[in-house]
Amino acid sequence: MAAKSAPKKNLSAIKRARQAVKRNERNRTERTKIRSVVKSVEASVKSGDKDLSAGALQKAIKTISSAGSKKIIHKNNASRKISRLTKKVNSLSKAAEA
Repeated sequence: MAAKSAPKKNLSAIKRARQAVKRNERNRTERTKIRSVVKSVEASVKSGDKDLSAGALQKAIKTISSAGSKKIIHKNNASRKISRLTKKVNSLSKAAEA
């Protein structure tokens, strides 16, 4: 009986694993950015500063939309986050009017 040869390396699987590590790292930083901008909007809403909240909201919308279009988060998830943040910021102006 002939000796068995060593199994071949699946090069495409090795490359996919390498790519997955890179993507995971990139996506993790994007998700962290999303969390921090959401927190900054919520903190500015809590402080009651309309101008600061509006600026933070614009930055958050840009970051969240970007992540949604890059498929880091689902597009509906991105829309939901933006909608909820906008509602919170708009509640400041309604509170000021009342």
